[in-house]
Amino acid sequence: MEIIPGPLLKTINSPADLKLLPREKLHQVCDELRQYIIDVVSVHGGHFGASLGVVELTTALHYVYNTPYDQLVWDVGHQAYGHKILTGRRDNFPTNRKYHGLSGFPKRSESEYDTFGVGHSSTSISAALGMAMAAKYKGEKDRQTVAVIGDGSMTAGMAFEAMNHAGVANTDMLIILNDNGIGIDPAVGALKEYLTDITTSPTYNKVKDDVWKLMGKLPVGKNFTRAMAHKVAEGMKGMVTSSSNLFEALKIRYFGPIDGHNVAKLVDTLKDLREIPGPKILHIITTKGKGYALAEKDQTKWHAPGLFDKVTGEIVRKVYDTPQPPKYQDVFGHTLVELAGLNKKIMGITPAMPSGSSMKFMMEKMPDRAFDVGICEQHAVTLSAGLATQGLRVFCNIYSSFMQRAYDQVVHDVAIQKLPVVLCLDRAGLVGDDGPTHHGCYDIAYFRCIPDMIISSPMNESELRNLMYTSQLDTIAYPFVIRYPRGEGVMPEWKTEMKEITIGTGRKLKEGDDLVILSLGHPGNFAAAAIRDLKREGLNPGHYDMRFVKPLDEALLHDACKRYGKIITVEDGTVTGGFGSAILEFMAKHGYKNEVRILGIPDRLVEHGTPKELHHECGYDAEGIRNTVLEMMKGKVSVELYS
Repeated sequence: MEIIPGPLLKTINSPADLKLLPREKLHQVCDELRQYIIDVVSVHGGHFGASLGVVELTTALHYVYNTPYDQLVWDVGHQAYGHKILTGRRDNFPTNRKYHGLSGFPKRSESEYDTFGVGHSSTSISAALGMAMAAKYKGEKDRQTVAVIGDGSMTAGMAFEAMNHAGVANTDMLIILNDNGIGIDPAVGALKEYLTDITTSPTYNKVKDDVWKLMGKLPVGKNFTRAMAHKVAEGMKGMVTSSSNLFEALKIRYFGPIDGHNVAKLVDTLKDLREIPGPKILHIITTKGKGYALAEKDQTKWHAPGLFDKVTGEIVRKVYDTPQPPKYQDVFGHTLVELAGLNKKIMGITPAMPSGSSMKFMMEKMPDRAFDVGICEQHAVTLSAGLATQGLRVFCNIYSSFMQRAYDQVVHDVAIQKLPVVLCLDRAGLVGDDGPTHHGCYDIAYFRCIPDMIISSPMNESELRNLMYTSQLDTIAYPFVIRYPRGEGVMPEWKTEMKEITIGTGRKLKEGDDLVILSLGHPGNFAAAAIRDLKREGLNPGHYDMRFVKPLDEALLHDACKRYGKIITVEDGTVTGGFGSAILEFMAKHGYKNEVRILGIPDRLVEHGTPKELHHECGYDAEGIRNTVLEMMKGKVSVELYS
């Protein structure tokens, strides 16, 4: 299905084309840009509400600033669909998030307009400040730097660290706070309430109106010279600081709040702010999902809805002939509620992912025991550690790639103090369309080197429930990691009776001849499928589900190494330092000389695509395992890594 952009949008192949249009045509550009995003995402999928909310801002930024010379940094890159469309990628936009297509986030290797890769949140101010400092150092006095931070990203500590530095760095930098009150779920915390107070306070808004009048903004006035702007900024400083403005206290001049959906107002404001020296912040009020009524009404649901009928709003659901298994994250959420009902010591923590992780179930039923702490993974881990010191059993649920942001806290605040925090790593392995910023590749490797960590991965939903049950027992005295993939599992009848698993024990699923597959976690299902196929060819590999990568089941490994001359390890983590590496270390320690092949995520960046496409590319889907077995059985393989 060909999607045709509107007549004006069709003529815009770069921001230079946008600048040729008269100011009064920008409303039409915004309408066409918004409609094109709706048309493409409804048919091809992707993030939705965030980019609709910044259509006017995107248009105004590229109209006013000299991009890409002027540096524009987007925070949480799912806001940047309009930016991609206006910067030469309009016709390729239907390939967004598809295998070998455009990335769903700004990506430096994709376009010179993408100044910084931004898949995680709250990095824009730091990156933009670095760019502004570089421009100052190189004497590029005409070069502007803009950071657009939104979708709840201002709640993260890194944003405050960056503003603390920006206030004294004396660079010409503009921060745009896209205040829509929501990330994926509604924003939480004191900052949200503070911003609400700014937008509703009569006293503050009188001060704000005085400032805009002084600048000639009510009504719109002519642009300032730089000297005039400096005088105005100094003159208004006392007026704004008198309102106890947080940003002014950090020595960042505050402007706003203004309507983020008035493109003409945005253009005039940005032109004037461009002439004011020093660090500045512009506070704009927007609506996530703007222009699509259903997305405005239910912003969490329409953050990334999948395919949908743009007319009726009906989200396309796959129809199955047989009952389907639930998502791993939903099994986690329901099981946590079940366990919390049995154990009053259990608490739940998530950093801004209550819907994605399904912590929302416990938050709804036990609001005094489960908390969304905002986009702040470091705080989430150390908060969990603090709770654990008081005898509570904390399930801290963080996406695997986001856990990277809290590594020091896991080491310093949890592991060294031997606190039994349960770290539940959702989205472990290759997550699919979100790509390398979100793949959960590294957690096995970076946690395996920490002393006294328990690291586990369930092969199915029943095993997930058993591991969760085990992790909350009073006998567990160390940090307990449970990693599981994004999406659907394998058990439609998942609600099995929970039982304790002895730490560091695996399962012998099948005995075989000559070759054994040692799997960790969900890829064990790929191995089982390969074994069923190989049976038809007269081959009979063994299969052990190891369950734990730390501690390893050494008794099971001794059995495997003595019984089988050839070994394949399978994991959904990096092969460098991961589960397979742990097996090789065990073998080296005990003098085993078996032939080994390690299957998993190769030592390179894996781009985006569906999980099925990426598992196949990396060679550890059922077909890849089958082919590796056939190759090894022909005697072609010695100890090597898949690459």
